[in-house]
Amino acid sequence: MRLPRLLDLRRLEARIVAMFLGLLLVVQLISFGLIGSSIERNAEASISAELETGERVYRRLLVQEAEKRNDAARVLAADYGFIETIGNGEGQQDVPTLTDALKNHGDRIGATVVVYADREQRLVAATRPQVEGFAKLIAPLTRKMRCRGGSEAIQGPNIVLVGGQPYQVVAVPVCTPAPNGSVLMAFELDSATLKDLKQLSRLDAAVVNNGPDWHVLVSSRPQLIDNELAPQLRADGTLFALKLGGEQLRGRYVSLVRASGDEVGVLLLRSFDEAIAPYRQLQWKLLGLTGVGVALFVLLSLPFARRITEPLKLLAESAKRLGRGDYDTPIEPKSTDEVGALATAFEAMRTDIRAREEQVRRLAFWDPLTGLPNREQFSQRLSQQLNASGRCAVLMLDLDRFKHVNDVLGHAFGDQLLCSVSERLSRLSAASSSLLARLGGDEFVLLLEGADEMAAIQAARRILKDFEQPLHIEDQTVDIGAGIGIALSPEHGIEVSTLLSRAELAMYSAKRRQCGSMVYEAALDAGSQESLSLLGELRHAVEANELRLYLQPKIDLNSGAVVSAEALVRWDHPQRGLVPPMAFIPFAEQTGFIRQLTAWVLAESAKVLQSARLRGLDLRISANLSTRDLLDQDLPVKVEQLLSRYSVAPEFLCLEITESAIMDDPQRALQTLERLHEMGFRLSIDDFGTGYSSLAYLKRLPVDELKIDKSFVMAMEREIDDAKIVRSTIELAHNLGLSVVAEGVETGKAWKLLAGLGCDEGQGYFISRPMPVEQFFEWLPRWQAPDLSGERLDTMFSELN
Repeated sequence: MRLPRLLDLRRLEARIVAMFLGLLLVVQLISFGLIGSSIERNAEASISAELETGERVYRRLLVQEAEKRNDAARVLAADYGFIETIGNGEGQQDVPTLTDALKNHGDRIGATVVVYADREQRLVAATRPQVEGFAKLIAPLTRKMRCRGGSEAIQGPNIVLVGGQPYQVVAVPVCTPAPNGSVLMAFELDSATLKDLKQLSRLDAAVVNNGPDWHVLVSSRPQLIDNELAPQLRADGTLFALKLGGEQLRGRYVSLVRASGDEVGVLLLRSFDEAIAPYRQLQWKLLGLTGVGVALFVLLSLPFARRITEPLKLLAESAKRLGRGDYDTPIEPKSTDEVGALATAFEAMRTDIRAREEQVRRLAFWDPLTGLPNREQFSQRLSQQLNASGRCAVLMLDLDRFKHVNDVLGHAFGDQLLCSVSERLSRLSAASSSLLARLGGDEFVLLLEGADEMAAIQAARRILKDFEQPLHIEDQTVDIGAGIGIALSPEHGIEVSTLLSRAELAMYSAKRRQCGSMVYEAALDAGSQESLSLLGELRHAVEANELRLYLQPKIDLNSGAVVSAEALVRWDHPQRGLVPPMAFIPFAEQTGFIRQLTAWVLAESAKVLQSARLRGLDLRISANLSTRDLLDQDLPVKVEQLLSRYSVAPEFLCLEITESAIMDDPQRALQTLERLHEMGFRLSIDDFGTGYSSLAYLKRLPVDELKIDKSFVMAMEREIDDAKIVRSTIELAHNLGLSVVAEGVETGKAWKLLAGLGCDEGQGYFISRPMPVEQFFEWLPRWQAPDLSGERLDTMFSELN
């Protein structure tokens, strides 16, 4: 294989060679590193031992020097002429003569300072001035020395600091024959001992002052520089690395003497480069052998790599054919090894992909339950239609009460219902140029190509008309209904996503209004966007204290006294102003956020009741509960804890429930209401007469009052049938032991008529509009029941009777 192809790492054979070559290099480098590390560790250990030995040798040399100098001092102390000059130590001595004698003897033995003191340790003569520091050392050094009985052995190097300088000192008594003073000799530390150490151990050494003014005093290595060496110095007895003049060394610092903040020690040095040099040569030889081995490895690995890559190239070509969708060309294995097994696996993959390709295509574009086209196929077909002519209509259909069927009859029955609906829709759309698809769940969509608004509306009417006939599935008769939304192109959009979303908006609007079908209009989209925006801000409204509690009073229709008030929530939006409840309450119920709103209203109502008790008012507050509140099994406990916090009795809180909230799940609602009733809360059915509840449920509910919907109350002055409904409701409630509250009292005539029919309480704009809590407490003392004596209702009562 030529070198350029080998260097191309995009090729597998080059990567194989590179991988094994890299492994070889990694192993060699690790070995090289381990050997180097071992060499350094061994060198460090050897040097450390040498430095420790050097310390002992240096200390021994100092002791030997002290012994020689001690002997020289004894020779001076025993000199007859010197003793004659001293005399018996009494009277005046000849100081100049003594000084000359001391100087002559000191020069012969190389002493820096020679001092003589009398028997009282008073300084008598010295070879240089200002030697008080040396004179103080005489007493400690001669304390154990005697004039008879031999001499004391030197126990140490006797290094002292005088004036920041290190000296080796010796002191002996002068005996004549009794003690007659002492002689002290001090010798500056010089390089002679350091040179002897280097000859004996190959170690360099330096005497250093390690006090405040750090510097080298004397050294066997002349190139030592204070500023270069000082930052690298380490603790006493510690092996440390340092670099001087480009040379790697190892050092050991040994303290000799400390006094008054100064410290003098010896720095022992050993060249690390010199100690490790023989081993470095062996490393370079090993590196050369490694290079030869790598070259041989590259040459021998090329044929092996080629045997692997050639069959793989053929398999790569086969994979490219499979990628292009060619599943007809077979793949034949060329060997029985692992590469041959890979070729066999490729052949099995080719046949399996060929079998699954059609299955995947079907799953991607067809609904597996109904066999109809799915959303993806419908979107592609709609896109093609929009690109072709542009004129079309999209009808989106959603079944009514499908979740209820699933919950009651099971999901298997629900699937059969969807299949039956798809068959009906397919039959209805077969005659026209259309495409029917299932989007998911119980949503279907119909594409009418070239249809205008009238054709789309007629198609929707045909579907709704056909749905009036019930379905018969497994001996079950199911009444079906649907809401249909219509979006037209190009009037309502020219993009797939736009048409589908707008058809969905129209569909949900049709279901809310229960009008069967609806054509999209811009107001639906704007309203939806505004509602979503308000819903997104609703949580912030609770946290930011933007909600306001309003109260609408309820009066006793007979006495005219205010006995209760209904708690209503208003949203004081910082930008939108006062948001009406119908703009956010329905969406809060859909999303489940209604529970937080209910908790807020109940808490504020408890505060109002507490405030009313403090004012001496016997007031009851009514608050509304939603469907989601009734389904919360923990609601009774939550309400009880809330009232306990404000010390409010349960009988002062009336909880209003709509008929529809009860009928969504009668069993769970009944359990919650029974618990609330047992705890002492007053319960009321709100908007009675507008729902679908039966008298059987009304008989079982533990409620205390009925609220007649305002649609009957406001019309009963004009419509005798509405008046009869109100009268029948009042009689029914009283027969069941319930009190009656009438909403929508807008006139004095309505008040008088309700009182005549036996209604207990009333509320409406004739009495007062809802008002903030503070305004309610200001209004309450000023309230007076109006004079209704002028209202004539004889004709109305006669017609009712």
